[in-house]
Amino acid sequence: MSIQCPSCNSQRIITRDIARKLGGTTGAIAGGASGMAGAAGGARVGTLVGTIGGPLGMTLGGLAGAIIGGLVGSAAGGAAGAKLGEEIDNKVLDNFQCANCGHCFRQQD
Repeated sequence: MSIQCPSCNSQRIITRDIARKLGGTTGAIAGGASGMAGAAGGARVGTLVGTIGGPLGMTLGGLAGAIIGGLVGSAAGGAAGAKLGEEIDNKVLDNFQCANCGHCFRQQD
C-alpha cells in the first residue's frame, strides 16, 4: 500500500519521526544516567573479578564494570524511548510529510 498526500495526491512521502528521535535521545540519556547510578554494582562485580589480576586488575575491572553498566542502561533506555516515540508518531502526530507540497498528515487507518 502506497501512501498518498491528501492535499496533492503525490506519492513522494517522507516520515518525520520527531517523537521517535526525541524519545530515543531522551531514553538513552535517562538510561545512561540510571545505568551509571546502578554501575556501582557492576563496578563491585568487576573489582571482584579483577582481584585475580591484583590491584591493577581490580581497578580496570571496576572501571570496565561501571562503563558497561552505563552503556547497557543507555542502550536499553534508547531502545525503549524510540519504541514509545514511534507509537506516538504513528498514533498522535502528523508523521508523514509530502516531499512535493510540504503538507504534513497522519495516515488514516
